Amino acid sequence: MRAASRWARAHLRAHRAEAVLIVLATAGITVSLLLATALFAYATDPWQRVFTRSAGAHVWIHTKADAPAASLAGLDEVRAASGPFATVRTTASLRLGGAKATLELRGTPSRPGVAAPQVVAGRWLDPARDAGGVSPRGGRPGIVLDSSVARAMWAKPGDSLALGGFAAPLRVVGIADTAEAGFHAGETPGVAWVLPGTLATSKAGPELRGRTIGLRLADPQDTDYVVQRAVTRLGADQITDVSTWRQAKAEAAGDNQLLGRLLGLFGLGALCATALAVGGAISTRVHGHLRDISVLKAVGCTPGQVVRMFLAVHLGFALLGGALGALLTQLLGPLAPGRIGEALALWQGLPEHAWLSAALPAGAVVFIGSATWLAAWRAGRVPPVPAGHAAVASGHRASGSTRRALGLHIPPALVLGWRAAFHRPLRASAAVARLAVPLLLITIALGAWATLDRFTAHPESVGLPAALTARSDTLGDQQLRHLLAAQPRVTAYPGAEVEALVPGQTGTITLRGLGTGAHPYPFTVAEGRAARGPDEAVAGQGLLDLLDAQVGDWVRMTVAGQPHVLHIVGRSIEPSDSGRVISTGLDTLRDGAPRLRPDFYNLVLHRGADRAAVRDALTNASAGHLEVREIPNPADQLTIVRAVIIGLIAVLVLIGLAELSATVAAAVRDRGRDLLALRAVGLTPRQIAAVIVAATVFITLTAALPGTALGVCAAEWLINLQGHTSGWGTGIAQRPAISTLLLINATAVLAAATVSLPPAVRAVRRKLVDSADGFF
Repeated sequence: MRAASRWARAHLRAHRAEAVLIVLATAGITVSLLLATALFAYATDPWQRVFTRSAGAHVWIHTKADAPAASLAGLDEVRAASGPFATVRTTASLRLGGAKATLELRGTPSRPGVAAPQVVAGRWLDPARDAGGVSPRGGRPGIVLDSSVARAMWAKPGDSLALGGFAAPLRVVGIADTAEAGFHAGETPGVAWVLPGTLATSKAGPELRGRTIGLRLADPQDTDYVVQRAVTRLGADQITDVSTWRQAKAEAAGDNQLLGRLLGLFGLGALCATALAVGGAISTRVHGHLRDISVLKAVGCTPGQVVRMFLAVHLGFALLGGALGALLTQLLGPLAPGRIGEALALWQGLPEHAWLSAALPAGAVVFIGSATWLAAWRAGRVPPVPAGHAAVASGHRASGSTRRALGLHIPPALVLGWRAAFHRPLRASAAVARLAVPLLLITIALGAWATLDRFTAHPESVGLPAALTARSDTLGDQQLRHLLAAQPRVTAYPGAEVEALVPGQTGTITLRGLGTGAHPYPFTVAEGRAARGPDEAVAGQGLLDLLDAQVGDWVRMTVAGQPHVLHIVGRSIEPSDSGRVISTGLDTLRDGAPRLRPDFYNLVLHRGADRAAVRDALTNASAGHLEVREIPNPADQLTIVRAVIIGLIAVLVLIGLAELSATVAAAVRDRGRDLLALRAVGLTPRQIAAVIVAATVFITLTAALPGTALGVCAAEWLINLQGHTSGWGTGIAQRPAISTLLLINATAVLAAATVSLPPAVRAVRRKLVDSADGFF
């Protein structure tokens, strides 16, 4: 044990830099895995927490006002029901600030017991205080807003809301969280609660009135079946909208799942790269310390003790790195800005945090240990009497190609460096593979970066040709057209959206009409062609998956009992509504509803136009009667990914440097045995050092070229796979620029030369007797 302890201390002193790199790389991997877990929890657990506390409904069914919605509570699969509530669709605006939103007002005398809104600010409705003129205390009627619409309107308790169809403004008395799908301007109305007496004062017409019921099921997996039974019982013409807990959960997860997948992918990839690097380092040291291992066995160490020594040293590195990564995540993670800090703060309060924060670093350590056991096992098989390997190694004759290259006056450093790098093909192939893995992952990370740049710089190529949307509740359509036509920097396309029941009546999708036959909307078509003729449409990947359809199929859907049959002629990239959108021309949409008017206008900006300047110009020209909003770009919510990519690349660089250190050690050891021969043929110390550097550079270049090439293909496949599973569709990936790939290769080669130069210089300065002795 004393000899083993002394050997371990000598080993650490001889390889300080490599030990530090392995520790830092393991710490970075641990941080990546912990952050991925926290972000996945952040993506779903807030919704799950609200759903559990509120006894949330698994299905929300919206019907016409005269539909017998209460009968759905008697279905066999329903455990409990929330409502039905009488509802009114209206437009709300803050009296101060002018923010507007579409609301679904629900009349309820008390806080529901099922799908109960969780008040997070203010209070719930009180009939004694919030009934307006009906209340003995008088005052204004009260309203409670869902937190998603409150955020969109910048509303808070105490604000006044002006609602269409109500004579007097309403006072916001509370903000509440729900497990329902949140508010999205132009897509999903925000939910708000008022007292039944307040709802009765609305002057809304029959087309804006309805009923809503939430159904909590005995088995959440029966969602589609229950929706089918509801459609059968009430009739398809009586149901206007359906939403399920799966849609709400997926919406709540949003792009945090993308960030979590990215961190998890790179964390696992980096873990594999670290295991390969550590295994390669152990193998290199076994070859370089054959005599030392033989001496250890000669003084009484068993093969098992030798194996345990190598494993103990490198498991110590992994344990130190894992503990450091877990400690940094625990202490500094909640202080990180943005969603990462919020995710870690939330995760630390969840029950599974205690064991996951220990299990993930432990798993990384076990994985590294299992991957390096084979290399350590080889050390245990070294015989007590060292073989005359040095003499054999130095006795290799140069090949004919080597002699011919030297005869062509190619610099000896390049010729001998190439021979030194590849004269042992199996060992060279292993070194190339270990170096190629981190370079492949770095290329994938840069592919994600390039895709984000594409979303930001060219949103029209990823399904976002329009930058702004405009609508008005006070201006007529003709006035609105003239106002938009007078703006020289935009092209306006009329549009309307309706909720449609899909075949099978198991859910709703968005049926969108944009542009006209004479003025078609510039959809981003990734497959097929654009819709030009009547009854032609383009669909998002999410809708194709939902209907199990493909380009060329005809699909039937129902809007308020009116059937629409459309021919899907193309697949468009749809970042909104999880891709569950089918788009056609406004003319086609009007065929089934001749009185349909445009709900909004999508504004495509001309090249060089600034969206903020255009928005301000339109608002001023309309004297505040026009509501202009920016269309959200998913890249705006993923800016934190750039910081994550930088951190991941730093971890991968550490792994690559650790592997380079092992490769350099092998090159120095092999050339150290040949110093006498190289000097005997006339090479100077500088040329000998150049041979060692060239060998390392050739290994690195051979790893960099296929590593970056495979990384480009893998990045494109992974990003398009993510686009397909998210419903956006394939075709969103952007390859890194050629200049970026060349920079990666040049940086890798430069790093290899820089890392190998100091050991090479030290090697040629050793005494010749050291070289002849095997260079131990």
